[in-house]
Amino acid sequence: MNGKVKLPVGIQDFEDLRKNDYAYVDKTEYIYELVTSGKPYFLGRPRRFGKSLFLSTLKAYFTGKRELFEGLRIAELEKNWTAYPVMYMDMNVENYSVPDALTSALNINLNLLEAQWGKDPNDKTPSARFIGLIRRAHKLEGKQVVVLIDEYDKPLINTMHKPKAHDKIRDALKGFYGVLKSADAHLRFVLLTGVTKFSKVSVFSDLNHLIDLSLDRRYAAVCGISESEVAKYFDREVQDLAKENEMTVEETLAKLKRLYDGYRFAKRGENVYNPFSLLNVLSKLDFAKYWFETGTPTFLVQLIKDDGFDSENLESDVTIPADFIADYRAELNNPVPLLYQTGYLTIKSYDKEFDEYLLGFPNEEVKYGFMNELLSVYVPGKDVRTQFGVSGFVKELKAGDVDGFMNRLKSFFADIPYELNNKEEKHYQ
Repeated sequence: MNGKVKLPVGIQDFEDLRKNDYAYVDKTEYIYELVTSGKPYFLGRPRRFGKSLFLSTLKAYFTGKRELFEGLRIAELEKNWTAYPVMYMDMNVENYSVPDALTSALNINLNLLEAQWGKDPNDKTPSARFIGLIRRAHKLEGKQVVVLIDEYDKPLINTMHKPKAHDKIRDALKGFYGVLKSADAHLRFVLLTGVTKFSKVSVFSDLNHLIDLSLDRRYAAVCGISESEVAKYFDREVQDLAKENEMTVEETLAKLKRLYDGYRFAKRGENVYNPFSLLNVLSKLDFAKYWFETGTPTFLVQLIKDDGFDSENLESDVTIPADFIADYRAELNNPVPLLYQTGYLTIKSYDKEFDEYLLGFPNEEVKYGFMNELLSVYVPGKDVRTQFGVSGFVKELKAGDVDGFMNRLKSFFADIPYELNNKEEKHYQ
């Protein structure tokens, strides 16, 4: 694009985005491929990666709002625009930190759907209400139902540090989502999005019919923004960013890539930018840690410490068997799959001979943000970023302040526990 565009920072509704002339990176060709080649899907991506916008786009497509897609790729591909009954559920409506939050979230979603397709007083449980809704909508509309569930695993992610609450929620969701398998004859299309698959004895043991798109090369760029898309859609914005920061366009592109690019969601393929960080920096014209600062991964960092995982490995990249990368298995006490699924590690390469992935930090925003968070767990109770930051040491060296440098260093070492076991010592080495 040559002219300046309105940047959709924080906008997740496709209809709002299109009606108000915001920039839209056209992903609609993926939609056509999905709806014409299969029915039940799962897509795993980190938070703030455009999953909600993609579901909203699917909702607009399946409700037949053809006018919203004028000028987009799917307008050339789709010849038969058909409106279906769409059931959209958003599991982000609660934070699940209090008892009965799951019941509240399910009621919020089911009440909205029952206001549209009616309610059977004999359906008492959330599962019974859900399958009753699907059957009624199919009968009333004369067309199969589309089910779109955003952040299906939010209740599970939020309670990972509370085993009893986690197990209770897992059992409840297993039955609720299991409806999607038993109601297959009534369904035209299903897509669940989330961060991870809770497999084996968990939710996905009943959802084993879903086609997992998370590592599918064909859909690796369905969320996120590629380097070629930056050039196509945001050329003017990159120029403005360069001017504001007194840099050349080439320097600006290099810094954008270093800070926010680097995510890969398949064995091979093009890397993508974190869309949340990219849109924010182009809007505010300021390089900052936008994505990382929207949510602190405290439970992940604590998991690394409690598990005794050697954090030094994160600097030198981590190898993981292909079987382990797609889902989370709590019984293995291995934080690496979850670090990948939540966006703190990404695929660097794939070893075909051993069927292994090499993972590493995607970019500098994530690397330094995560390391700072890790440091705060090992030196609790202090703001280590201000007291012991690298910049403080460097400034003292440049100023020739040897005493200041040594005092800072002594203070840093003083906070290391005197007695360490072999499991803990490696973190301080």
